Amino acid sequence: MNVLMRASRLTKRPVVTLGGEAVAQVKDVVLDAAGGRIAGFTLAGRGLLSGPLRKSLPWAGVYALGVDAVMIASAEALEDRSAVASGEEASGGLVRGAGVLTDQGVRVGTVVDVVVEAGAEGRIVGVEMSAAESTGRHEHTLFLPLDSRPAMTGDTLMVPAHDMERAVEDLDGLAAAVRRKRLTEKEGDNGKDGPEVMGTGEGRMP
Repeated sequence: MNVLMRASRLTKRPVVTLGGEAVAQVKDVVLDAAGGRIAGFTLAGRGLLSGPLRKSLPWAGVYALGVDAVMIASAEALEDRSAVASGEEASGGLVRGAGVLTDQGVRVGTVVDVVVEAGAEGRIVGVEMSAAESTGRHEHTLFLPLDSRPAMTGDTLMVPAHDMERAVEDLDGLAAAVRRKRLTEKEGDNGKDGPEVMGTGEGRMP
């Protein structure tokens, strides 16, 4: 099962080679909103050497994004710090504090965090947002699934108004919503939902 994780929770995750060597830890997650995925990571040292490193990890060098570590084939996957664009440049504005606006012109919330999927692709699958009064759930935190390539205009995330019907209140619900969305996109899908994913903590998807 794939796991959904808040991007902010990836900071300080160890970067580990397939040989078992921890070579760095994640300092910041750099998002590529146009591509709908993680662009890479800026890095810090570990232990007594925990300051920023002059190396970064582009997503092309990632073997897998795991629950407990970012896996790479070897330390040769690390590149110069400039190989990963700055967070604001790459994200296209999909960062904490960005507004969420529907295609009907209604502001429905503010991005609190970005949700990514563990695995070999590092896909952006949704956002966590503080709901605006227009949603009828003011002061609640909602999780909203996103299309594979989120639409950004400046510092505003644009979403179809009907997508708000899929907003849920936890990561497990988001995992189920993403799963349903993928099922309906498959040719010949019968539109029926599978069993709900239950549990606590980070969201899981089969």
